[in-house]
Formats: sequence, C-alpha cells, structure tokens
Amino acid sequence: MRLKSAFSFLPLFASIYAITPLAVDMYLPAMPQMADSFSTGISEVQWSLSIFLAGYALGMLCFGPMADHYGRKVFLLGGLSGFLVTTLALAFAPDIQTFITLRFFQALFGGAATVVVPGTIRDLFGKSTAKGMSYVSMAMMIAPMLAPTIGSIILAWSEWQAIFMILTSYAALILFFAIFRFPFLPARSQSHSNVIYSVFRSYRIVLLNTSCLPFLLTTMLTTFVFFTYITSVSFVYITIYGVSEQVFGILFGANVAALMLGNLINARLVNRFSPIQMLRMGLLSASIVTLFLTWILIHQASIAYLIVSIFALMASLIIVSTNSDALVLISFPRQSGTATAVIGSLKFGGGAFSGLILSWLYDGSAAPVALVIGSAVTIIILLHLAIRLFKLPIPGTN
Repeated sequence: MRLKSAFSFLPLFASIYAITPLAVDMYLPAMPQMADSFSTGISEVQWSLSIFLAGYALGMLCFGPMADHYGRKVFLLGGLSGFLVTTLALAFAPDIQTFITLRFFQALFGGAATVVVPGTIRDLFGKSTAKGMSYVSMAMMIAPMLAPTIGSIILAWSEWQAIFMILTSYAALILFFAIFRFPFLPARSQSHSNVIYSVFRSYRIVLLNTSCLPFLLTTMLTTFVFFTYITSVSFVYITIYGVSEQVFGILFGANVAALMLGNLINARLVNRFSPIQMLRMGLLSASIVTLFLTWILIHQASIAYLIVSIFALMASLIIVSTNSDALVLISFPRQSGTATAVIGSLKFGGGAFSGLILSWLYDGSAAPVALVIGSAVTIIILLHLAIRLFKLPIPGTN
C-alpha cells in the first residue's frame, strides 16, 4: 500500500487508540459523586481505576498474539463491541462491586481493540512505522488532555451515568467507522495451527530477541518517567511552588502539548534521519534537560526554569519512546500484535511502579522526584552507551 493511502487511516487509528484515555480520565471528576451514589468510600471508587489498568494490560497480553494468529479486524470489532456493551452497562451499575467488575471487562475489551492498532500501522507503513506512530500518538494525546474537562461539563448538566452514556455513543461511532474503514489485512501464515502453541511461540520469539531487549527497557523507563511526572506534578507545582489549581491546570495542559510537539517533530524528521538517530537525539536532549531539572528541584529554583525544563523533558522523552516502540515493532512482521502486548504491559507495569517508589521515598520535598527521574534517564543512557560500546545490533536496521 502506498504511504499516502496509509495516512488516510490514521484518524481512525487515533480515534480507536483514544478509547483508553477517555475511559480512564472522563469519570475522574465524578468520583466523589459516584461514592455518594454507591454509598461507599472514595477509595473503593478509585480502586476501579487500578482494576481498569490491570484488565487493559491483561487484554493486550491475551489478544495481541491471537490477533497475529487469526487476523486483526475480527479482534478490533469484537473488542469495540464488548467495550460498547460494558460501557453501557456501567451507566446502570447498581453497586460498586458490579461497577468494578464491569470496569475490568470494559478494559479487557478495550485492550483487545487497541492492541491491533500498532501492528496494523507497522504493516501499512513498514520502515516508516515511526512516522505513523508519531502522528497517531500526537492525535490521541488530545484525549487525556480534554477528557477530565469533558467529564466536568457533563456533570454540570447531568449525573455521573451520563459520562458512560456519552462514552458508549463514542464507542458506537468508532465501531461504525471501523466496520467500513478499518483495513482488512489477512493473518500472517502460521507454522502451527494450535492457537495456544502459537501464542506461547510468539511470546518466546519476542522476549528472546536480545537485540530488542534494550529498546523494550527504554520504552518501560520512559513511561516510568511519564508516570512519575503525572504522579508528582501536582505536589511539585501546588505544594512546593504554591501555584493555584487553575494555573496548575494550564501548566499540565502545556506539558501535554509538549508531548504532541515532540511527536510532531519526530514525524517530520524521522524519514530524513532514521528511528535510531532520532532516538539518540531525543536521549541527548533528555540527558541535558534532566541534569538541569535535577538542580532546579533540589534547589527549588525559579518556577520559570521548572516549567521550561519539564516541557523540554516531555518533548525529548516522547521522541525516545516513539522511536523505541517503532524499532521493536519493525522487528516482528509476524508477531507485531505480540510485540505491542509486551510493550503495553511494560509501560503499564513501569507506570504503576513509579507511584510505589515515590511513596517510599517521600520526604516532603521535591528531591525524591529528581532522584527517580534522574535515575531512570541515567539507566536509559547506560543502555544505549552499551549498545554503542559493544556494537550491539539495532532492531529493524538489518
């Protein structure tokens, strides 16, 4: 397929990918109201978020290899259909236990739907996978930026159930377009007809590919930094620097814009250079910015310096992450769904671990944040220095 034709699918791919951040973030403003509605504590409602993340990771792990085996479109349509039904059911959940159970299945189906997207991009774009992934990532980042605001607007004129009704309508719309517009790509021929055997074989192929291991770890560590930022940024801005909640909202949105800018820069330049060159340029920039950010956080330097350094770090690391993902996906033309599942699971695992480490190191200052971010970026640097020093193979460049 010509690259120009492949680009026509990107809006649909981004819309499918956006169902997860919408499902995660749209109901956040409604949590206190939901706790009252279910006559339970806020912690029980918050537990539904952790359950969703676990279900989403499990869905990717289960359905990624199966999509490689049977073909992607059937799992996309099945996942979207299941997501639609469970989201509608969430609006009528009678108690918190039912709500949490439905959230798990909503996430499971969401994982089945979204896990097919990177592999499809890989099949359509080939060596330009990093370019396609950059545009999809840039577009779908609008969802987490707008989702809490959308949820708040809905709550201004209705109850929390309306949030899930709106999300159901979105899923129905995406399902409609996916039926007619999502490209049909036949399943790759398999050497064994048994799906269980094929699933384990696919995971063995991906996980034992030593040239991809540093790039999988890079993906995990960059996401670890992103989640460290998300977990700690309100504490740093509001508690340490004393900004208002309104100003914090603007600053948070600006850093989502930084992620979009990083993806735009990568999409424009990656064909001129290469994914590995873009990754290294992003990592060099992130290394310099991390040193500056560490000094700022430890010495509580001017907030202007903090704003600029976080913006630059987010833009740099998304370039590193996007190209790292692309290099892994390019390496597995027959197991791209499995590779996507591994990448996604590592990202969610790294993200969950960041909050745990921050809670262990908490001392009332911003120093632990600097330590965690600095350590993660340092490990990424050491990984890629080792690749250069020992002349390790670069995936997708053979």
